[in-house]
Amino acid sequence: MLFKQATLDAIAEGRVDLAFRRWRRPTVKAGGTLTTPVGVLTIDAVAPVDVSAIAEADAARAGFPTLAALHRELDGREGDLFRIAFHRSGVDPRIALRDAVPLDATIVLAKLADMDRRHGAPWTLITLRLIAERPGVRAGDLAAALGEPELLAFKTRVRRLKALGLTESLEVGYRLSPRGAATLALAPPPTPP
Repeated sequence: MLFKQATLDAIAEGRVDLAFRRWRRPTVKAGGTLTTPVGVLTIDAVAPVDVSAIAEADAARAGFPTLAALHRELDGREGDLFRIAFHRSGVDPRIALRDAVPLDATIVLAKLADMDRRHGAPWTLITLRLIAERPGVRAGDLAAALGEPELLAFKTRVRRLKALGLTESLEVGYRLSPRGAATLALAPPPTPP
């Protein structure tokens, strides 16, 4: 479940504690957590809801200026409508992790190799090197530079690197964290084509 930056800011300020999503099947469940750039969110409830049952106050709690604005956001989307209640329950653990240098390079590089293996091709160090060379570049441009036609697949892989504390999201694009830079410095050099 992704949030726009303005909504994330409102969550951090304590003004937003609801979300409405159309899903074929919910991607979060009550009692679970969601790590976001503004901290860990604990999911309090996930319930199907009819659009006519949403009140103006619910729209405000979801970060929309009006109920009509929420309806416009939901119009044309497929799937059943769900109301998700949550609260901020902690800081983003990736923040502390990305500053964790020195690191045990053997462990981090083994995790990256495992991620490459599960993907079926090397991508982790290639992506880290590209982000190091082009910080702040749009994700779509980075994906294109790698020959990746699926932007969502590229972003998903970068989120996996972020979960290890290796990258940081910027307003536009990404950059390596101190941990990511240290990992790249200890990685084997790229193999020539």
